[in-house]
Amino acid sequence: MLTKSPLSLVLAVSAFSVSVPVLAQGQDADASDDDEVIIVTALPPPPAAGAYGGTIVDRSAISDTASGRLEEALARVPGFQQFRRSDSRSANVSAQGISLRAIGGNAASRTLLLLDGVPQADAFFGFIPFSLLPADSIASARVTKGSGIGPFGAGAVAGVIELSAVAPAERPAFSLSATGGSQDARMLALSAAFPLGQGHVAVDLNHEAGDGFMTTPVSQRVAATVPARYRGDSLTLSAHVPVSDGVDLLPRVAMFRDDRTLRFAGADNGAEGVDASLRLLARGRWQLEALTWLQARDFSSIVVSATSFRPTLNQRATPTTGWGGKIELRPPVGPGRLVRFGADVRGADGYAAEDVLAASGVRTLSRRAGGQSLLAGAFVEGDLVLGALAVTGGGRIDHWRLDSGYAQEVRPDGTFQADSRFAGRRGTIASGRGAIAWTLASGLRVRASGYTGFRLPTLNELYRGFTVFPVTTRANAALSPERLRGWESGFEWSPSDALRFGVTAFDNRLGDAIANVTIGNNLRQRRNVQAIRARGVEATLHVEHGPVSIDGGWAWSHSRVRIAQGDVSALPLDGLRPAQSPAHSGSLSIAWSTGGWRAQIGIRHVGAQFEDDRNSDILPAATTVDALVRVPIRQGLTLSLRGENLFDEKVVTRNAAGSIDLGTPRTLWLALRWALD
Repeated sequence: MLTKSPLSLVLAVSAFSVSVPVLAQGQDADASDDDEVIIVTALPPPPAAGAYGGTIVDRSAISDTASGRLEEALARVPGFQQFRRSDSRSANVSAQGISLRAIGGNAASRTLLLLDGVPQADAFFGFIPFSLLPADSIASARVTKGSGIGPFGAGAVAGVIELSAVAPAERPAFSLSATGGSQDARMLALSAAFPLGQGHVAVDLNHEAGDGFMTTPVSQRVAATVPARYRGDSLTLSAHVPVSDGVDLLPRVAMFRDDRTLRFAGADNGAEGVDASLRLLARGRWQLEALTWLQARDFSSIVVSATSFRPTLNQRATPTTGWGGKIELRPPVGPGRLVRFGADVRGADGYAAEDVLAASGVRTLSRRAGGQSLLAGAFVEGDLVLGALAVTGGGRIDHWRLDSGYAQEVRPDGTFQADSRFAGRRGTIASGRGAIAWTLASGLRVRASGYTGFRLPTLNELYRGFTVFPVTTRANAALSPERLRGWESGFEWSPSDALRFGVTAFDNRLGDAIANVTIGNNLRQRRNVQAIRARGVEATLHVEHGPVSIDGGWAWSHSRVRIAQGDVSALPLDGLRPAQSPAHSGSLSIAWSTGGWRAQIGIRHVGAQFEDDRNSDILPAATTVDALVRVPIRQGLTLSLRGENLFDEKVVTRNAAGSIDLGTPRTLWLALRWALD
């Protein structure tokens, strides 16, 4: 359960956020119905942002996926990966870290994911709660690889993904979608938006559940093997409130619960949380964005033995509070120019409480581990556009602190078996980035950029160990922040709106990379290795011809672990591929759209990768084919037929010394959606 004090605080913020539109009602009672209303939900993008080569995933690409999930849409971006190949229906909730460019798989995200400027990663583990981010509510995603640090702060060592929610005023007045699929899967989404005073309010309710599929191969199933059942629920309240001319307030409250069963009966894990945020935008001569947020989350998990098939560990609670704020100012400096500066702060406070169980179910040991982290930084960025030339650059300085770290083991009689207290640590890190782009008359744009960044280890990595049978991984309270430096160059050729082609070459080095290093038989520890170096090439293609469109992307990387000669225990890793990092990945989508009709087929390939740091357990390459057909029945009512993994490709998502988990098999869906404007 969520701890009482964070939850009470969040609910207080929630009550305030929901009440704001009511307080704003009637503030412009004399305004004419003919007055133009400008809906602003974000400050304009910097004029030279394209010099960093970001990829835009639009609303149709997000909504038109076979699974109906946001993570599938992001997976089409070359170089995007989750820690495991399984999605949020069959993965352990705490393993949903995201990364880019094969910089090394990690259950804690090396890519910063923002929703309207608010970090979404769990403050204790670093995973992304995708059940809190239904695809229908997302308007677009901008993916900036490598160079994402800028004004976004720590955590963007592999890049940043900026999600923009659909504004309340841009939603239909009412929409309802009901979806049924294989394995008794069902999805229900209800959305309503309505004006309130001079503002708008939106409500989103989402439910999904299913009996799940067998993640265990037939040859490894036992009596205790069960399908990967899942259930997720979320409720989101958002609003747009014009406070005065040119000033807008955007409150948001979201609540979710996510439950899953993995591999064996009783092996349940789940997360729940309440998030609240408040954003102020001013678009006068001086532009301003002020943002504050609060996150109250919890996670629980039961580990079942793969030999006795009885619970061996009950991670009963992981209550965590995350909070933060940001302010950004943009003074008037003239057309084609932009200066922005500001500051941000982020904090986390949480612990994991778990019980070790005997075969009889009796508690033999209790563990508790956690701590606090704090990040505070200031940044300045500048953009200059002179005709065909665009130049941008900036820097930031961050101060970090780790405090109150501890790890305890308590016997059933209340005496301590271990009681470790870790000294607080702190430091200051400077980082920066810069880019230049030149656009030719032929539609060819060439660009280059360089950047640095860092990521602070999560509370989970620092203080809490874990076991995925038969391997135990120890925590490490001495972990240092990861530091990245890199460069990239590329070109985009777009002679018309119907054709875009781009290629990017990159070279990134992640120093002090945090890895799970083997230190004994079935024993690992989180450690800083000297570096992970990832070099590679990415390519994208978009073609339109009448009603037909083609979108494709490919990523190739040469990613290797580098170990200092004095690091004897980790030396065997030198020159090996980082775990969970494929050399090749790509996707191709072909669609036909006209008059509300749409037919689409998608192909996605993920190259071979390794499960472990020693490159001994391989996850073979896999290619899956998806399809979608959408048919308009009448105004506002559509029917969709969707199919995932149509050829039932076997996708290995875990291989621990031959103990295998599989990904989503062939899954068919039928969906009805009704929208009333």
